[in-house]
Amino acid sequence: MATMLAGRLTTGGGGFAVEEVPVPEPGPGQVLVRVRAAGVCLSDVHLIQGMLAPQPLTGSKVTLGHETAGEVAVLGEGVTGLAEGDRVVLQAGEVRAGISCTRGVNIDGGWAEYTVAAADAVVPLPPGIPFEQACVIPDAVSTPWAAITSGANVRPAEAVAVWGVGGLGAHAVQLLRMVGACPVIAVDPLPAARERALRLGADTALDPADPEFATLLRAAAGTGGVDAAFDFAGVPAARDQALASLAEYGRLVLVGLTDRPFTIQDNLWFCRFRQRVLGHYGSRPEDLVDLVRLVGLRRLDLSGSISGIHPLADAAQAVEALERKEGNPIRLILKP
Repeated sequence: MATMLAGRLTTGGGGFAVEEVPVPEPGPGQVLVRVRAAGVCLSDVHLIQGMLAPQPLTGSKVTLGHETAGEVAVLGEGVTGLAEGDRVVLQAGEVRAGISCTRGVNIDGGWAEYTVAAADAVVPLPPGIPFEQACVIPDAVSTPWAAITSGANVRPAEAVAVWGVGGLGAHAVQLLRMVGACPVIAVDPLPAARERALRLGADTALDPADPEFATLLRAAAGTGGVDAAFDFAGVPAARDQALASLAEYGRLVLVGLTDRPFTIQDNLWFCRFRQRVLGHYGSRPEDLVDLVRLVGLRRLDLSGSISGIHPLADAAQAVEALERKEGNPIRLILKP
């Protein structure tokens, strides 16, 4: 039996390790994909830490990795429209046995030499997009895109602010500028992150700890505040600050994951100005298709999104580097 390396999480406190496992076989309607690049996300760190649980899960182990790009290796029975050798990127989620599943959470993901995907979860990849950039589009790019376009429904010339300019927030800055939001205000405690936000298209970058923060934000956004605020940090203080920044009819979109509660401190103000708080998670299948087209036609540049590349065998070290935020990364990549 052919074997391969895979980064596996054992539930119930069993920990994470790169192990040798059998190469999976595609069933009817599935394809086997040779993984060429896979992203390392903070959600993967949360899974390893136990903040997130891979449920419902068959068995006690799962291969991590919901950001995956590679080449079709084997076609399962009944698959049409694809051929061996096709360059592809995989949707982060798919339906199996009538259940909506997330790759690398409750079905095996892309931290492996090979992975299986439903044929309808495979998106063709134009030749001009490197695998390292393609693999981050599911989630690192598609999640902020969906939060902006279908979550907050941002319109051109609206004032917006982004809390947390990391893996998702950095792309949010690019995407908000692309859809015409103005001004785009970035908020991050790290000077390097603020400088990066300005390079990516933010009009203003602010330190949330600045004693004059509220005054500076209102000066940048206008006295009414921002029309849409995005929390990519998952930090209670950031969410409180973002909520306080909203204008009348303003929307706060919560994207960063946390196990801490969120409280609206001033309910009278919130109701009086008809503000909204929206939870957000992931994206729709069509978002990945749209983004691949945008990147392929050079409307969106992801060349600066890759902060480091690690061999699959060193997945644990990559996770530790992301957890410690070494070098303030946007995305770290694993390559089998």
